[in-house]
Amino acid sequence: MTDAFPRPAEELRSAVAARDDQRAEAAALQLASQGTAGLEALEALLQEQSADLRWWAVRGLAACPEPRAAALLAGALRDPDPEVQKCAALGLRLRPTPAAIPDLIHLLQSEDRLLARLAGDALAALGEPAIQPLAKVLESSDPAARAAAARALAHIESPAIIEPLMSVVEDPSPYVRHWAEEGLGRMGLGMVFFKP
Repeated sequence: MTDAFPRPAEELRSAVAARDDQRAEAAALQLASQGTAGLEALEALLQEQSADLRWWAVRGLAACPEPRAAALLAGALRDPDPEVQKCAALGLRLRPTPAAIPDLIHLLQSEDRLLARLAGDALAALGEPAIQPLAKVLESSDPAARAAAARALAHIESPAIIEPLMSVVEDPSPYVRHWAEEGLGRMGLGMVFFKP
């Protein structure tokens, strides 16, 4: 075969079959560095039945500098396997894209708390575009979802977080209150918002 990119793709398949994470990492990163051809190979691997292969494809996309890689990461948030979703959320923390906001907000309300936390980290990395969608989650009846949203807001450095966090400083959930206080403290408000 004359094309360069199928070789690391086959190496990735072989490494995943052998459960050799070191080889798989090297092959995924090699594909990530091969421009459009590498991106297309990683995109093709996203269609595989093997969740492990899809996970490594997402890992490669997280390191791929091609502009379309972020959109493919966003699409991987809808993968049926939660481990692939987690890898995509982690990748989107490094490659934030506003197109991922609806799916990240959905995952923020997942019963899998690690997945929700990673989705929150990716939303926090987006900064201001994520503030209003996160503020809406603060109105949820689910205290875990509210806490995840408050945590994400607390990690965004913008005065726009003040109003939504002020709205939950007396939330019934101690976790929501903690992150509201944390975020407001980071904005320099400290204990000022408490009644004497």
